[in-house]
Amino acid sequence: MPEPVRHLSGPGSPPPPPSPAGAAPAANSPADSPVDVLRRLVAQVLGLAAEAVGPGHGFTELGGDSIQAIQVVSRARAAGLLLTTRDVLRSESVAALAAGARAADGPGASGKPAQPPRRTGPLAATPIMAWLGGLAGPVDTYHQSLVVRTPAGFGAEHAVRVVRALLDTHDVLRLTVPGGAGAAAEGCFVPPAGTVDARALVEHLRAPDAADAELPALTTDRIRAARRLLSPADGVMLRAVLVDRGPARQGRLALVVHHLVVDGVSWRILQDDLRTCWARLAAGEDAVLEPAPTPFAHWADLLRADATSGRRMGEAARWTETLRPAPEPLGGVCPLDRLDAETADHRLTLTLPPEVAGPLLTVVPGVVNGTVNDVLLTGLALAILAWRRPVTGPADGGTVLVDVEGHGREDIAGAPDLSRTVGWFTTVYPVRFDLGRPDLDDARTGGPAAGSVLRTVKETLRAVPDHGIGHGLLRHANSRTRTGLAALGVPEIGFNYLGRFPLGDTADWAAAPGHDFALDEADDGLAMAHAVEVNAAAHEGPDGPTLHATWTWAGNALPADRAHALAHEWFAVLRALVRHASEPGAAGLTPSDVSLPGLGQAELDAFEAQFGELL
Repeated sequence: MPEPVRHLSGPGSPPPPPSPAGAAPAANSPADSPVDVLRRLVAQVLGLAAEAVGPGHGFTELGGDSIQAIQVVSRARAAGLLLTTRDVLRSESVAALAAGARAADGPGASGKPAQPPRRTGPLAATPIMAWLGGLAGPVDTYHQSLVVRTPAGFGAEHAVRVVRALLDTHDVLRLTVPGGAGAAAEGCFVPPAGTVDARALVEHLRAPDAADAELPALTTDRIRAARRLLSPADGVMLRAVLVDRGPARQGRLALVVHHLVVDGVSWRILQDDLRTCWARLAAGEDAVLEPAPTPFAHWADLLRADATSGRRMGEAARWTETLRPAPEPLGGVCPLDRLDAETADHRLTLTLPPEVAGPLLTVVPGVVNGTVNDVLLTGLALAILAWRRPVTGPADGGTVLVDVEGHGREDIAGAPDLSRTVGWFTTVYPVRFDLGRPDLDDARTGGPAAGSVLRTVKETLRAVPDHGIGHGLLRHANSRTRTGLAALGVPEIGFNYLGRFPLGDTADWAAAPGHDFALDEADDGLAMAHAVEVNAAAHEGPDGPTLHATWTWAGNALPADRAHALAHEWFAVLRALVRHASEPGAAGLTPSDVSLPGLGQAELDAFEAQFGELL
């Protein structure tokens, strides 16, 4: 994820109080200044009380990440202000962000190319779409879903009109893959708007007597039925289920979307669109949505061209070196064709409570001017070293190889505006953490070793070009490098941080309780992509964020007790990082924070020790 510029404030600062995270973007009054507009939008996206965001607050200082930054950009556009994700992440304060914003109707404000971007026709499969075709097992029903609360009075006809607006606005939701989802790399096509019958995709289930406690099971049952009706070959990429409890009670709307055309950021766009559609319908207007400035088909074209550029070709040796063999378990690569399929029996979910997750997601990244990914991957790397120590002994090398997922909406190929583009953008790229031989006992108690590894991990991630998007391009979209990279295999462990999701809000269009937000689901028999995978997400509740982590492993790769041990070890190290952040002197810069080429961490530490406040 893009790195923020964060103020180094003292550890232990309490987070601001929360506000309803599902609140719809408020309309601007004519007297609102850009600062006031952005303060309100930042508060909405981060789930904070409006008064908790002042002009001097930085977005990342408040706990914002790159996925939430995309939401700010999208909502700011709707409010008449043009920003980029990089602006949001790197501005020192909301006031500075407002000073650099452009009016949506100002000169050069459209950000659109001279010729309209291509929205329909043949679509070149992106690397992640091609990656799906490499997995053994059924993929035609591989989907994500979202269940939201619908307003009282939201009926079947409203649902049809809303689904039609989503289909007509977001071109990729109409995608057709003639050979089925696994053959996306062989050819996809986006038909024109209006060619998909929204009415045929909506199931209307009347349940006037259903109690709140009954809704999760009822809705889940219908989602399972809906996913079996997905058919990429026939252009059926979306199904909707309306659970209608009558004109006086909130109902539920479930959207079931094939993963080929949706991801975690897309769901945030779609959820905002649901609110916008209903507001217009309730006002007696048509449910018309603003089209994305950059259609997914145009983005796919840009990626295809970038895959064979000299810049990308120059990365090939780097990725080959990253994937060089390593002998330690969960330190090297594995052959996918030997892994068992994913099953519910080989899955474990653990949760960190708010008193740990809160500072972990806000204070600890600020210690090194870093990101949540820096912190979570530091914990994972240290956990793997500690976990494998009883097996390999204290002389074990400190190398850990991890496949990292990113949101993929990177500032490349002319930095197109992707803040309103729905699609599957995910990037997957290997990262090799060479940590030497850290004092694991000291790190597990929150000592200086924990901070040292955190700085190393941050710098390793900063050195990855364009947040790893080039690896997928070279692996799947470049005929000269595809075969060689494929032969190197994949890291044994895969990691994905999905960002923050608001839960527990009772407002209309908020995520409904009892359902995981946008997690991947597939039929039994789909092969594991890694020997071990961990998917983590922060859930925003009334008492603060909790961190949920779901571990999945191939049965022939690890016994259950070893997988459980690794999962618990990770959380133990994350708790230690929180303890470390509370220690005096924990905060400090790393070489990527300063513009002095050749300056190493040791020299920077010495400067900070000598000059302290001057830095």
